Amino acid sequence: MKNIHLYVLSLIIGLSLWGCSPKHSDIVVAEYGKSKITMNEFEKAYLKNSSATGKQGTDTIKQYENFLDLYVKYKMKLADAQKRGYDTNQALQNELVDYKKKVGVSFLLERNLVTPNIKRLWEMRKKEFRVSHLMIRPDSTGDEAAHQKALALLDSIKHGKTFEQMVSLYTQDTYSKNIGGDIYYITAGMLVPEFEEAVYKTKVGDIYPEPIKTRWGYHIIKVTEERERVPAVRASHILVDFTNENGEVDSVAAKKIIDTVAQKLKAGGDFAELAKQYSKDQASKENGGDLNFFERRMMIKEFDEAAFNLKVGEISPIIKTSYGYHIIKLTDKKPYPTVEEDKENLKQLYRQVRYNADYDTMVAALKSTYQYSLNLANVDALTKLSDSTKMTPDVFAATWYPEVKDLTLFTMTNDVVKVDDFFNYAQNQADLNNKLITKTFMLDAVKKYSSEHVLELSALTLESKNEEFADLMKDYKNGIFIFKLQDDEIWGKIAMDSAKLVQYYDVNKEKYRWNDRVEFAEIFVKSDSLMKAVQGELKSGTPFDTLVVKYTERPGFRDRGGKYPLADVNSSQLCLEANRLNNPGDVSAPVSNSGGYSLLQLIKKEPARVKTFEEAKAEVSGAYQEEESKRLENEYNDALQKEYKPVLHYDVLPQAFKQ
Repeated sequence: MKNIHLYVLSLIIGLSLWGCSPKHSDIVVAEYGKSKITMNEFEKAYLKNSSATGKQGTDTIKQYENFLDLYVKYKMKLADAQKRGYDTNQALQNELVDYKKKVGVSFLLERNLVTPNIKRLWEMRKKEFRVSHLMIRPDSTGDEAAHQKALALLDSIKHGKTFEQMVSLYTQDTYSKNIGGDIYYITAGMLVPEFEEAVYKTKVGDIYPEPIKTRWGYHIIKVTEERERVPAVRASHILVDFTNENGEVDSVAAKKIIDTVAQKLKAGGDFAELAKQYSKDQASKENGGDLNFFERRMMIKEFDEAAFNLKVGEISPIIKTSYGYHIIKLTDKKPYPTVEEDKENLKQLYRQVRYNADYDTMVAALKSTYQYSLNLANVDALTKLSDSTKMTPDVFAATWYPEVKDLTLFTMTNDVVKVDDFFNYAQNQADLNNKLITKTFMLDAVKKYSSEHVLELSALTLESKNEEFADLMKDYKNGIFIFKLQDDEIWGKIAMDSAKLVQYYDVNKEKYRWNDRVEFAEIFVKSDSLMKAVQGELKSGTPFDTLVVKYTERPGFRDRGGKYPLADVNSSQLCLEANRLNNPGDVSAPVSNSGGYSLLQLIKKEPARVKTFEEAKAEVSGAYQEEESKRLENEYNDALQKEYKPVLHYDVLPQAFKQ
C-alpha cells in the first residue's frame, strides 16, 4: 500500500512539472525591454535566412547563437523605429502603398492566373486529339452572315449530311478541304483557347454542338481520335529520295532500293549500318540515321504519324513522303514531365495563347465587384475639345485642358478617377505616347488604365486576405524602417569634409602605395616581315612616334601614339618587357604577343612610392566611410543595449528544431 502511495505521489509531481513546462513553441529564447522572442519566432526567422538549414539538424549551436545575436539587434531596431513614429511617417507610408500595389498585382496575377492555369494546361496536355473542322470566313459576307451559314451547315449535318461531304463543298480552309477537314493532332497550348476548349469537351466521333468563333471565322469541329500524348520521340530513319545519281527523278529505282533495304532489315541487318550505306539524308546517315528527339508536328505528316505509332525498338514499313521513301526505327520515348520539369515551357505557352483572355476575364470580374462605371459623356466632351491633339506633355498646356482635367473619367467603389489622373498616367506609357486623342484611342487607353487600376485596388486588400502576402508586406515594411534608421543614425551622420579626409590620409597613408610602374609606347604589327621593315626604318633614323602612326595595327592606338599609361610592372607581359629597358627612349627587341609582334619604347619608369592624397582620395573616402559606419553602428547598437537591456537565453537553443 505504501508503494502505491509513493507511485501516485511521484506521478502527481511529474504531471505537475510537465504541466508547468512551456510547450516548445512558447519557450523564450530572448527578451528585450518588455518584449520576448519565442522559440517559434526564432525558428521561423532562422529558416527565412537563405543559408539556414536548421530543419535538417546540421547547423551548430554556435550558428544559432550568432543568428540570435543579429536577430535581437534587428528586433531592437524595429522597436526603435516604432518609438520614432515611422508607422505614421507619410513618406514611408506612401512608399509602402506603392510597393503594395506593384507587388500585390504581380502576386494576384501569379496566384490567380498563372499558377492555377499552367497546372490546368499541364493536365490538359496529357491528352492529344485528332481533329477535323469546317471553317466559314466572314471576309465578304460579314460576321453575322458567316455565323448563320455555319449554323445552317451544322443543322444539315445533324439531319443526315456527312461531315466530310459538307467540308468538301463548303469549307474555306483550303489546306484541309480535300482531306475531310483533318487538321491532324493537337493538344492544349497549340491553338486559340476557344477552339481547344471545344475539342476537349467533345467525345471521339462527335461534333461540337455549335459553331465556335475564332479570329479566323466560324468552325464546326469534329473529334476523330483521342490518345495519351507522348511529348517527344526519338527515331532513326533511312531515306531514299526520288532522284538518281544523275539528278533525275526516278521513283521506280528509289522504290527498288528501299525494298532492298527492307528485305535486309527483315533478314536481321543492322539498322545503323544500313543507314550509313543507303540513306540519302546526309545530316543523319553517319549517325546511323539518328534524328534525335522531336515533338508532334515537327516532322512531315506521314513521317510523324508513322513514328508516333511505333513502339520503342519497332521498325516501320516503307513510308512515302514528298522527300522520298523512309524506313523508321523508334529508339526512345520521352515520359510525360512533372509540372516543375515543364514549368517554364508551360508558362511560355500560357502567356502566348491563353493569358490575355484569362486576364480580361479576371479584370472584368473585378470591375463588376468594384462597380466600375465609365463616364462616356465626359469621354465625348474631352475628345471633341482635344481636336487632333496628340498625347504629349504639351497637352497639359492646351487651352482646353483646364475645362476637362477635373471631369470624372470613371468610378469604382469609393474611388473617382479624373481626366487629370489618366493624362498623368498616359504620359508614362510608351504605347500611348504621341497618339491622337480620338474617341477610339480614349476607350482603348481607359480600358488599359482601368484594368491596371482595379488590380491595384484589389492588391491593396490582399494583406487582410492572404497570410503569405501579409508576411511579405511585413518584411518589406521592416526593411524600409531599418533602412531609414541606418540613414538617420549612420549614413546621414558621416561628415565627408576634406579636412577629415586629409587627417585620415595622414594617419593611414602607408596603406595607399603605388608599386613600381612603367610607361611606354608600342608598335604592333601582325607579320614578321613588316616588323623587319619597321626596324629598318627605325635604324635609318625615323622617329618611333612617326612609325607608330604609320604602322601600328592595334585598334585605337594610332591616335594615341601607341602609348600605354603608367601601370604596375607586373600587370601585363608588355609592362614586364618595357620595364627591362633601362633609359627613356630605349627600344626593345620584337616581342611576340597577341597574334603579332610588338616593338616597345620606354617613356619613363617610376619606383614604388606612397600615393599622394589626390591619387588616393577615392580609396581614402571609401575606407573612411566604412570605418565611420562601423563606429556609428557600434554607438547605435550600444545605445539600444542600454535602453532595451536584452537578455539572450543561449541555454535553450539546443532545443531548436527538435519538434
